[in-house]
Parts: sequence; C-alpha cells; structure tokens
Amino acid sequence: MPRRSPRGLTAAATAAVALFTLAGPASASGPAPAASLPQGRVFMVNPVQSSGDQTLTDAKDAADAVPASAYTTTALRNLDASGGLSGKWAYVRSETGPSANVADAARYNRADDQFEQVMAYFWVNEAQEYLQGLGFGSELPGVNNRAQPVRINQYGADNSFFTDKKAEIRFGKGSVDDAEDAEVIIHEYGHAVHHAQVPGFGTSPEAGAIGEAFGDYLAVEVGAHADTVYGWPRQTDLACVADWDSISYSAAPHCLRRVDGTKVYADKVGEVHADGEIWSRALFDIRGALGARTADRVIVNAQFGFAPDTSFQDAALTTIATAERMYGKSAADAVRVAFKARQIPGV
Repeated sequence: MPRRSPRGLTAAATAAVALFTLAGPASASGPAPAASLPQGRVFMVNPVQSSGDQTLTDAKDAADAVPASAYTTTALRNLDASGGLSGKWAYVRSETGPSANVADAARYNRADDQFEQVMAYFWVNEAQEYLQGLGFGSELPGVNNRAQPVRINQYGADNSFFTDKKAEIRFGKGSVDDAEDAEVIIHEYGHAVHHAQVPGFGTSPEAGAIGEAFGDYLAVEVGAHADTVYGWPRQTDLACVADWDSISYSAAPHCLRRVDGTKVYADKVGEVHADGEIWSRALFDIRGALGARTADRVIVNAQFGFAPDTSFQDAALTTIATAERMYGKSAADAVRVAFKARQIPGV
C-alpha cells in the first residue's frame, strides 16, 4: 500500500487506486447564526498560513510551539446526538488514544490527540458544505454526500491516505501530525470525492496525477473560501499547499507543493505527485479565468465524466465540454486556454 513520503500525500487503495467565536457554514450564501451549536477549537487552516511565521516548528506537539492567535473557536455543525465527532458528513475514530468528546472540543490544543480529531471533523464537514454550496447535492449531483469515515493515527506513522477498502481516510503522525493542517485533511478528502464520483479512480499514472492535483486544488480552494467567509487572516501565498505540515521537509517558504507551477505535459516524470502539478496549474488558471465558484462547479461536475484510468487529454476535453454545456462557449474557450498552456495534447 503506498505511503506518504515527506514530499507527497498519497491516495492509497487496496484495489490499486493511485492514489473570535465563529458560527455558520462556509457556504456560497455565507455564514448562518449557530451560537447554540457545539464549539470546537481548530486552526485557521494552519498556523503558518494564518501567522506568516515560517520559523514555526513542531516541538514534539508542544502547545506553545504555535501562537495562540493561530487557533479559533468555531461551531461544529451537523453533529448527531452521540456526543462524539460523528455527524451528517463525517465521523471520526481515534486509533491511538481516547476519542474526543464534543463537550470538551473547545478546550483541546495541539498537545492533545483529540485536537486532531476535532480538526478532521470540522474540515471534512467544511469541505462537503463547500461542495453543497456550489450546488452539488441539489441542482447538481451530490459528490461524496455521506458521512465520511476518518481514522486518526492509524499506523502512528507520518502518512495519510484514502483507501477504497472502506472508502476511509486515515491520518498519521510524525513531525507535524497530519490532521493539524487543514490542507492535508482536505487533500485526502479530494481523493474520497473522486472515488465517490468514479469508483476506483486513479488506475493509470495520468489519472493518479489528476487525483493528486485535484486534492491539492480543493485544499487551496476550501481553505481560501473559509478565510473569506470567516474573516481569517492569510499571511502566505494562496498557491502554496500545506505550509504547516511541510515545515520539516521543505525550505522556507514552506510548501508541500504548489498549484501555480510552470510544468507542462512534456515535463512528466511518471510520479503522480510531481505530474499532478501540471494539472493543478491548469485548474488554478481556470479559477483565475472564470472565478472560483464557476470554475469549481465546472471542475467538479466534469469529473463525473472521467474514466478510472482517464488520460490528461480525455479529462481536459471532458472539462472543456462540461464548461460549454454549463456556461457556454466563452467559458469553454477559457478552460481550453488553461489546458493548452500546459501543452496537453489534443486540446
């Protein structure tokens, strides 16, 4: 089963898938009052991003290794009545320590294993609410609109992945624990979204690269949307993925990967994370051309038409056709320009 190396998050699957108190949802219509909902302490995406401090270190999970201003307390929406982190869009299980109690969720910090559980619940829920706000599950087909199973510290190793054995996301430990960075959480949720849309997605190298690229892009997009809706500070580059998780394996300014790179199709090396930077740049350019909401409706809706082993060319052509069907020729032309700039054949 593939693992996450220091420079890449991997979607893994047993079937060979390449793998301020805030209240209200991050939906397209903005936050709704939720003062009576249970509250949880989370990072505003991640501590490097919200503070801009590239010198932060893990310090063995020390609570005082990050500024208090990196935390916020926010509503935990869509919970069921179990008293645990289980609800409409996510349920979280711990493998290495006691499970978090909703009643205590506002007091945990990063020295507590339960803090990662709260992070995972909040950000998986946030990602699905973002998709719902785009119309998926109402005017458009739902995408992974179910309670997503999440396990924290499955192996006690620095690795996170999605597995299609149980359609489950698993987050590991090591240096910065993976579920401390919202962009790591959402990246893995991107794999779950792809699998829900196209079961077994990622069976070819190019499809695997598309999966990694979409996970990176979705992570950036959901984090950016949350920053806007909640008024959170962003002190680092939007295009940088997982600024906090990557502190131990990247030079400052820390990034796991970027979604605004210069790679083109001829730069493929056959490694899904590296090659994914070709596709993620195209998605980021589509966002720039069409605006976030329109771009994301096109990008996600197009994925229903992908094959498990889709090529860059076929996926690009499907995305262009989806843009034309949804928004007309000018939108399709903008999408085509983005893919042509990556020199993807046949577009």
